[in-house]
Amino acid sequence: MKAYLMYPERDFDAEQHFPPGVEALTQDLELNTLLNAMAGGDSLLFEVASKALLCGMTDPAAITYRQQVLRDCLAQPAVVREIYAIAVQAVAEEKRIWWGIGSRYPSAILNRAVNVMNLFVAALKRLRDLADCHAPDFSSDGFTRFFAMIGAELGDDYFALVADHLKRLKFRDGVLVSARLGEGNTGTGYVLRRPRPTRRGLADLVPIGNRSAYTLTISDRDEAGARALAELSDQGINHVANALAQSADHILSFFRLLRTELAFYIGALNAHERLAAKGEPTCFPVPLPPAEAAFSAAGLYDPCLALTVSSKVTGNDISADSKPLVMITGANQGGKSTFLRSVGLAQLMMQSGMYVAATALKASACQGLFTHYKREEDATMTSGKLDEELARMSDITGHITPGSILLCNESFASTNEREGSEIARQVVRAVLDAGIRVFFVTHLHDLARSFYTEPTAAALFLRAERQPDGRRTYRLAVGEPLPTSHGEDVYQDVFAVLPMPHHPRRHMGAPETIPAPEADRTRVQDPGSP
Repeated sequence: MKAYLMYPERDFDAEQHFPPGVEALTQDLELNTLLNAMAGGDSLLFEVASKALLCGMTDPAAITYRQQVLRDCLAQPAVVREIYAIAVQAVAEEKRIWWGIGSRYPSAILNRAVNVMNLFVAALKRLRDLADCHAPDFSSDGFTRFFAMIGAELGDDYFALVADHLKRLKFRDGVLVSARLGEGNTGTGYVLRRPRPTRRGLADLVPIGNRSAYTLTISDRDEAGARALAELSDQGINHVANALAQSADHILSFFRLLRTELAFYIGALNAHERLAAKGEPTCFPVPLPPAEAAFSAAGLYDPCLALTVSSKVTGNDISADSKPLVMITGANQGGKSTFLRSVGLAQLMMQSGMYVAATALKASACQGLFTHYKREEDATMTSGKLDEELARMSDITGHITPGSILLCNESFASTNEREGSEIARQVVRAVLDAGIRVFFVTHLHDLARSFYTEPTAAALFLRAERQPDGRRTYRLAVGEPLPTSHGEDVYQDVFAVLPMPHHPRRHMGAPETIPAPEADRTRVQDPGSP
């Protein structure tokens, strides 16, 4: 039996390896916030959600197949949770059935297999009852085929036959075994036989004629004889014990697979309930092939931010179809980094078959998603920050392939404006030439301006909005890069009673944020800001 709830024609592999770059991706997108919301403290849900999100699909048909199954889950959450609970309970109770001291003997193997099969038969009956009651309520190809398989494989005849076999295998009337004499008069060809009918006729009661059966009675104190008789019995039931144990393992693997595949959908239900409780919208995106290089969204927001703050977060609209480069500039703390995270999370969620945090999304699948974010100063580093940034970018370029997406946040801002812009410019041009899409958040005005004024650049330029009084709307709008990031607004928020000090590079595109002394440094942030 197969579930086929994650893929149309194959099982979900929970042991698959993560793609390169997942550590940085998880850190930069704050992915653990979403994973924890999906898991709800359950380690299995966390593991399955991690594999599903980070090992996404690129085939739009496969993505749509999983979306349809998830739609059914959202429409019938109680039924899906009950199916999952059946699988979880069956796997857990199988572990609690004790093997015993003599677990290597066929009689012990058979006894445990009979107990396990009785447990599994009860679970399969519950599963069949659910299928009989609720199959018409599901419309996805995945669940339709799953319930059809349950109905075909687990009919009344099947349960009656299994019950009869399990009853016989308890051997309440003893074990009937046939054998032949082999070389040296040793027993060979042991075969377990069907027991004689329990009803005895007249011929059995009256000793008439020649009787070919012989009876040997073992004394109660004859330990060696009893041991020899047990060995003869084990010889006869050995094949049956192994066959029944294999059948139990087969059903156990089915329940484990069903538990694993449903774990993804249970996690998606958990996160959806959290977002819906806050009134945050979700939608099922339209997946497109990687070659189309599309990304258009309405109301796109960062679900991880929404899961960690009490207020509603601000969404953004974007239309970047056929735009391999999206350059994001504008005011400090204006929502640029938050927007970048929302793009990355939407891509991962879409390619896992989930809903996305938006009111609408149409996007191409990507071959890989990579992040290059600025890092805080690390006292243990043996080289400078620029060296560390270049090393990370070198590692990315060693794994990234055409059709991938690269998310950069303040990359190469650790050096001066001129050098940082030139390094970033060469990197961006190289990856664009390789067929890789780039979303780049930067304060390097020289970098942004050079692409903006380049007539052949197919790029979209977004700018974080700032009201005349300095307030942030946390929305991004199409606009050309400006030579200032309005760091004075942040300075005035932190040091409201102090005048803005003179900064010689203030009008050269350098960030205007003035760091406070280490002991007094404070980070002021609105819930909608990065």
